[in-house]
Amino acid sequence: MQSMFVTYASLLAAIVLETAATSFLKESEQFTRFWPSLATAAGYAGAFYLLSVTLKAMPVGICLLYTSDAADD
Repeated sequence: MQSMFVTYASLLAAIVLETAATSFLKESEQFTRFWPSLATAAGYAGAFYLLSVTLKAMPVGICLLYTSDAADD
């Protein structure tokens, strides 16, 4: 089992990657521009991977609480 530091660090990194990918989504202009589209896809892929790492040690409800609270700010 991983430490709580690694769990919370991966959750924070997933939130940051998802936020960055969402900001690149508009710049991709419906996936017609290559680099912003690549950044969007890579950001979401990284966020989903880090979220899966987080969910190995943290219940889904707690994880959703943190991610939804970060989205409200």
